[in-house]
Amino acid sequence: MYRISQLAEMLGLSRTTLLYYEKQGLIRGQRLDNGYRSYTDKDLQRLKLLQELQAGGLTLKECQACLDEKVERGILVERLRQLDEEIAQKQKSRQLLAALLGESSLTDWHETLEQQAPEAHLEWLIKQGFDEKQAVRLKWLSKDMNSHEQYMHDFNLVFKALERWGPGSEADTLKAFERLPYNPQEILEIGCGQGVATKVLAVEVIAQHSQATITAVDNEEFALQTLMNTLKEQGIGERVSTVCANMEKLPFEPESFDLIWSEGSAYIMGVNNALTAWRPLLKKNGVLVLSDLVWNVESPSKEALAFWQKEYPDMTTAAQRIEQAEQAGYEVIYSFALSDEGWLNYYTPLENRVEALKEQLQGSVALEDLKRELSAFHSRSGEFDYQMFILRVCN
Repeated sequence: MYRISQLAEMLGLSRTTLLYYEKQGLIRGQRLDNGYRSYTDKDLQRLKLLQELQAGGLTLKECQACLDEKVERGILVERLRQLDEEIAQKQKSRQLLAALLGESSLTDWHETLEQQAPEAHLEWLIKQGFDEKQAVRLKWLSKDMNSHEQYMHDFNLVFKALERWGPGSEADTLKAFERLPYNPQEILEIGCGQGVATKVLAVEVIAQHSQATITAVDNEEFALQTLMNTLKEQGIGERVSTVCANMEKLPFEPESFDLIWSEGSAYIMGVNNALTAWRPLLKKNGVLVLSDLVWNVESPSKEALAFWQKEYPDMTTAAQRIEQAEQAGYEVIYSFALSDEGWLNYYTPLENRVEALKEQLQGSVALEDLKRELSAFHSRSGEFDYQMFILRVCN
């Protein structure tokens, strides 16, 4: 015979738990003349069996059913299914914690956060010690906070030697410029990079004997310095000034410009966001010119869709971009696809650069990402294109 305190010690349970078990009819203690409860060896063994059943994940009610009658297979099957789900969730939790500690890639996690909570994602990255510039790059480029520094080192090693950082050509820039409904006087170029389009715009402004000014914005100081050095060497820098700034936080007053130009960079903040955020900077009847990667077909190939959904999930058709522009308060003056020359101007030097660095950057995640992009370019078969949009503010 055992007192309740003895039974509790032997089973590793509290007195309160044993009293609850007794209330549920799992054990039946006998009250002695002195008022103490007494339990038999049968009660002890019954509770040990209960503990073993509980170790299988069964609830107390399910354990009691198993103790009192033949085990119902359906109960075990359902509980096993629930446990499998719990184990799978625990495994996901473990994988995330391990990834946060740098034991595996965080790419999928960052991509999910960016789709579901982009502003909270950015704020959280800044709290982890990244400045705003690096946090933005991490979101759309490296996509892994643990390897971001190495990724950007390798990425910059590739691109600092390239003049162009995206598809385009002088002819495409001129074609868009010639479609403007007036000669602009205050031009803002957003995401100018090292200035391949800026130089074309500057030459056109000078050719028109215009007093127009160009403000070139990028968040890479070295790119802006390269641009100004080139313009000075060519004697066309007097109309151009540079500003190092985040395109999402431009330091300009409303209605400061009659033309905003952005080739291949609006996707960084989201084209739809750019349409809304940049519109207040334009004067009455001001014009926004931007280029963006779009689908040419309604049903892309499985390979193309898989690549671009991962690299540019906001990618859509030209028709959808036009609809978004109209909803944001613009009318479309003209739209056209960039020439094949525009694609080759970017991808041919990029491919040569990747080839030249393949030994030096062996195993580089950044280089592997660029190889995948080159492969997507070579197999595009007209499924996607860069589209230039010339949009005028509706007043």
